[in-house]
Amino acid sequence: MEDVAARWWNGIWGRLGRRDVWLTREVRWKVTARAGDSETGRVLRWEFDSEGEARAMVKRLLAADAGGQWRKQSGDSQPPQQT
Repeated sequence: MEDVAARWWNGIWGRLGRRDVWLTREVRWKVTARAGDSETGRVLRWEFDSEGEARAMVKRLLAADAGGQWRKQSGDSQPPQQT
């Protein structure tokens, strides 16, 4: 089971403009990014050996111009699962 260390959302509702980023850890650190909504969005994943490397990727993703304003979310919402 993955532990969600942090989660961000760009604050835009809708399947075209919404962006989500999760920082999770199972054995290795994972970063998951979704563009669009939960039904039709495109999901990308990366794995890292250290938390520092994973957080550097999160920083790159949050720096990309995706519209909206990124905000850290609380709670234990899980990232999208692989299909």
